[in-house]
Amino acid sequence: MHLLNADLHSHSNVSDGTLSPQALAQRAHAQGVELWALTDHDELGGLAAARETALDLGMGFLTGCEISVSFAGETVHVVGLGFDAGNAALAAGLAGIRSGRRERARRMGEALAAAGIPGAFEGALRHVGNPDLVSRTHFARWLVEAGHFAETHEVFRHYLASGKPGHVPHDWARLGDAVRWITEAGGVAVIAHPARYRFSPSAEYALFSEFVAHGGRGVEVVTGSHTAAEQLQYADTALEFGLLASRGSDFHSPAESRVDLGTLPDLPGRLTPVWGALAARVQRA
Repeated sequence: MHLLNADLHSHSNVSDGTLSPQALAQRAHAQGVELWALTDHDELGGLAAARETALDLGMGFLTGCEISVSFAGETVHVVGLGFDAGNAALAAGLAGIRSGRRERARRMGEALAAAGIPGAFEGALRHVGNPDLVSRTHFARWLVEAGHFAETHEVFRHYLASGKPGHVPHDWARLGDAVRWITEAGGVAVIAHPARYRFSPSAEYALFSEFVAHGGRGVEVVTGSHTAAEQLQYADTALEFGLLASRGSDFHSPAESRVDLGTLPDLPGRLTPVWGALAARVQRA
């Protein structure tokens, strides 16, 4: 039986990836992806170019974005798939999230200067493709470029993760608002890479319970940051909460990402893929 090579989580330089939407679509196609979604952080600006290139190449395409959410003291990401990209409420909600990013980035630059690394804000801006979306990843790239670290993952561990000198907390969207924006725009809301969050079992149960109560319908089971054991764990979570299962590399950059587009293992066969529920929303040439 042919298993669909779907990659429903990736980032372009419209948020914190390094490739243009067009180049990202071309790379996905070259890697054998058959159904692809661009899911830039809190931003829809790359979707039109991504869609045009994907359809020209013969790939199926789903609209996507990754919304930043604050929940129980952690930043959680909710992926939206298959929504109407022209929905006004969704666009307004994402614009509200983006509006706080630049000030947060200035404060991160000040915090890094206080820790002995001046010029980080200006350096991060050199890596930004969208001035409304300055992220921790852009700071990490500059710190590598400036010779402070060998790779971006080290920067996060030492300076940018929660509790580290360059981390600046921020209030993102509420979980219920993010799910509502996606679902009212006709899409499906998916909890991204759940193993990355530092929740206790009870807090994680609360996250999934509230997510479902708000109308969330999916969870990423197979993703670039999940180990084989974590894939099995969140397959069980999907079954426990009656959630659709998603698959996405979370690809950002050829030089940085652990997993390339289209190269993830298949979803476990006992799960219901999210793309089945989105069949009517898949765009094709």
